[in-house]
Amino acid sequence: MAHELYTRTNQKIFFAGLALESMAKAKESRAMNAQGLEQAERESAVFHLYGALLGLCHEIAGFYRLPQANSPRAEDLLTPQVLEAIAIPEMGELVELAQQRETWLAQLLASYNALFQPPRAPKKPKGDVTQPLIIAVGGDESAEPVLTREEMESWRQQLKGLAIRFREGLSEC
Repeated sequence: MAHELYTRTNQKIFFAGLALESMAKAKESRAMNAQGLEQAERESAVFHLYGALLGLCHEIAGFYRLPQANSPRAEDLLTPQVLEAIAIPEMGELVELAQQRETWLAQLLASYNALFQPPRAPKKPKGDVTQPLIIAVGGDESAEPVLTREEMESWRQQLKGLAIRFREGLSEC
């Protein structure tokens, strides 16, 4: 394997695709552990998508010889402080996407960081006997949405498109 920075990005995008395919197979499976397999592949896809993002950040940082080029976290490179040192259009676009919560990139970063959070038990109403028997529970809290395969495939395609577009601009003629 070549030791170019782009090879890691390509590899992670490919691995994310494999995880998404396996996730679809697990969802269709009638095995007893199908739900567990689907969750495992979902987490694997998020892990590899984050790795692809980090690889793309390393490509850009390596091309421009940024001091943060070896950072182990994409969030360290996707800050306005990195852009203050040197204005990099590719990094600027990634920073802007990362800072807007509704974008696919911000959702990817949030999903990756959620992998490291402990599970939370649902809130239960208190058992106070002075309260009425019928209590509205959970009206103000919404269930955590589950990442779909289609959503993650969309993230993968977006990341792949950015990598291709950025590489065209980074290549020296």
